[in-house]
Amino acid sequence: MPAYAAPLREYRFVLHELLGLADRQDVPGFEEVDEAVVDAALEGAARVAEEVWAPLNQSADDEGCVYENGVVRAPSGFAEAMAAWYAGGWNAVGVDSRWGGHGLPGALASCVSEMAMSANLSLSTYVGLSMGVAGTLMRIAPDAVRQLYVPRLLSGQWTGTMNLTEPHCGTDLKLMRTRAEEQADGSYRVTGTKIFITGGEHDMAENIAHLVLAKVPEEGEGLAAVSLFLVPKYKVNDDGSLGPANGVSCGGIEHKMGIRGSATAVLHYDGAEAIRLGAKPKPATAGDGKEGKRSSSRGMAGMFTLMNAARIGVGLQGVALAEVAYQNAVTYANERLAGRALSGAKFPEQPADPIIVHPDVRRMLLHIRSFVEAARALSLWLMFRQQLAQRSGDANEKQASQDLMNLLTPLIKAHFSDLGFDCANMAMQCFGGHGYVRDHGMEQFVRDARISQLYEGANGVQALDLVGRRLPADNGGPVQTLFATISALLEEEADKDELADFTGPLKSGLERLMQATMWLAQNAPQDREQAGGGASDYLRLMGTVVLGFIWTRMARQALTGLEANPGERDFYEMKLATGRYYMARVMPDTAALLDRVTAGAGTLMAPEAAWF
Repeated sequence: MPAYAAPLREYRFVLHELLGLADRQDVPGFEEVDEAVVDAALEGAARVAEEVWAPLNQSADDEGCVYENGVVRAPSGFAEAMAAWYAGGWNAVGVDSRWGGHGLPGALASCVSEMAMSANLSLSTYVGLSMGVAGTLMRIAPDAVRQLYVPRLLSGQWTGTMNLTEPHCGTDLKLMRTRAEEQADGSYRVTGTKIFITGGEHDMAENIAHLVLAKVPEEGEGLAAVSLFLVPKYKVNDDGSLGPANGVSCGGIEHKMGIRGSATAVLHYDGAEAIRLGAKPKPATAGDGKEGKRSSSRGMAGMFTLMNAARIGVGLQGVALAEVAYQNAVTYANERLAGRALSGAKFPEQPADPIIVHPDVRRMLLHIRSFVEAARALSLWLMFRQQLAQRSGDANEKQASQDLMNLLTPLIKAHFSDLGFDCANMAMQCFGGHGYVRDHGMEQFVRDARISQLYEGANGVQALDLVGRRLPADNGGPVQTLFATISALLEEEADKDELADFTGPLKSGLERLMQATMWLAQNAPQDREQAGGGASDYLRLMGTVVLGFIWTRMARQALTGLEANPGERDFYEMKLATGRYYMARVMPDTAALLDRVTAGAGTLMAPEAAWF
């Protein structure tokens, strides 16, 4: 059975040394946050993840979820494991204390979430979506609804889902057919079918709160008619007690390649009572040239906020699975004996050397590690910077941090999940044929990682979102903020020879990214297929450079740590060695990626559809 140990030293390096999280007690809400508090939270969550969640991961994959007569049973032990997570409040580490959460920094909460995903990705999906629903209700639901639903979602008494996809309609929401009809009392009734609903039906909670996108027929056509509705599985009385079933039924669950402990349901809504979230959109003002159109509803904006948060969470699933796969690959590489080191036997007293002596095994391990450490650090840096900016009141910093988060959200989802799958596959490769059989659990990590490239918007769609919407937003302001942020770091460290292995490759990568951006700016407006043809390569180019940026920051901090803490020499030297691997063996990919972006869409679009 595979093992998992929370990478606590890595978390502490990023949180304490790179971010200085515990040194920001001047920030409102962080007055009580010190290293002891942070470390206690990490250690407490790690115990549950390692001792309660991880042991169920492989058995849940074997057992799967069971659907019978409209009812879904989760794998054995899931209900108790989820209850243990909620009992410790590990789902609510970053939730405001006004709602009963711990009120700790979001970066710390992200580390706790990563542990859950590494330990048992299937189980983590129930908790993650429930927290997303709670957060959405906190922002946009009427107060009476918040008071009924949020405490129960935070306690685990109820869980939550989001419903977007329909049998004929995925990313293109304009095509959806699910409808919501207003009633005389101002409530709505929802009718339609939704598919691929994670946690849509199960036996681990008293009620399930579904956030459902549906069209209001009298409000127009296409996306303008789409709004967000709260539809509980069971009707909810004013005192929070449950009433009868609410016209929501489960038509079955998907038989999936991975995350088999996560119930992916087909849900049928048959006149189910619903609460509209957000005010009705206003008709356009006469004479503004937009007669017949309506403004977007606040509820729809709330769903997009939830979707963006979900995209970041899915990207971090790639990091989490790469981490646990790496841990098991390292253990195997140190234990498995095969051949001798090319430079001569390293363990002559043994019949063969462990395979970690071989360069290609080290290549795979370093590749995984260089991705995991940088991806984790980048996401935590973005989260912490944004949270500080929001609380500091500095308008310029708030805008800059929001620009970076908005720009990089599709990148985090797509680049992290792409590389997470690649890394899980590399870790399996380290096992040779033993990786292909179920005993070691490596093939499960590969299967589980594959879904993150598909859901919450397939990665090709994320690339189009980056190139088509986020690059040109605000006349290119967000991408210019990114360029300025990286350039400022290069300028700060330009004269430091000890960082030349980092700043040199980063400078080259940034120049290529800027060239690719300029090419798209010049060519895509005249021919949108140029943007489509280069989108995925551009996203990977930007992702490669941005991870190089955070590696340069980490290297600078590791050099400081090496000088201040000679007793931890091995840790800091490995940090630097891993970063140098990234700069020497991953950053050069930016040259080929630039060539692919600027090759244009001609070779993609030349064949007639019938030729395929």
